[in-house]
Amino acid sequence: MPRKLSERLTRQAFLNQLGMTESEMENEFYKDYKERVMAALQQQHGYKNVHEVPKVEKVVINTSVGSQADVKQALDDAKSELALITGQRAAETRAKKSISNFKLRKDQAIGAKVTLRGERMYEFLERLIKAALPRIRDFRGVSPRGFDGHGNYTLGVSDQSIFPEVELDKIKRNIGFDVTIVTTARTNAEAKSLLSEMGMPFSDRAKKPVAQAA
Repeated sequence: MPRKLSERLTRQAFLNQLGMTESEMENEFYKDYKERVMAALQQQHGYKNVHEVPKVEKVVINTSVGSQADVKQALDDAKSELALITGQRAAETRAKKSISNFKLRKDQAIGAKVTLRGERMYEFLERLIKAALPRIRDFRGVSPRGFDGHGNYTLGVSDQSIFPEVELDKIKRNIGFDVTIVTTARTNAEAKSLLSEMGMPFSDRAKKPVAQAA
């Protein structure tokens, strides 16, 4: 039996056991996007067709360990932490060329990444926005400057301890990583509207007006 068909049958059996339909099993974060965020974006930007409304396509979590003295062990630690945070096995990233100053060889494993789509992607975004980011000490919001001009946004996370799944006493080393949110938005402004409506706490979201001089 093909693997994808087997996975669908297994999921359907699970849903039947719970007495739930596929739509009822949908991630609450995704349901909010469909029921509230899409309508808000249509009103803000005047989209005439629902297919014009931007959406998140994928989320890529990427870390590099090339600067670590014990690269092999650091890579194993990074892959384990990313898998714990995302619920998905991490893939290794490799150097595209040799750099003698950094003792890097072409095709040497130097990092790890996870690409999330669908349900896991929405689950991760919900945990990132609602649980992880607020745990950052003295958090004042994420930078609004992380857009690339093509509707995608990247933010840096200094270490994995902000995620509730990570047990602090089991951390072997701090793993910093980038989170890139790839959207179908055509501009930075549209992408920012999308992420803001989904709850992303941008630092300029509620700026107070500057008091006028007397």
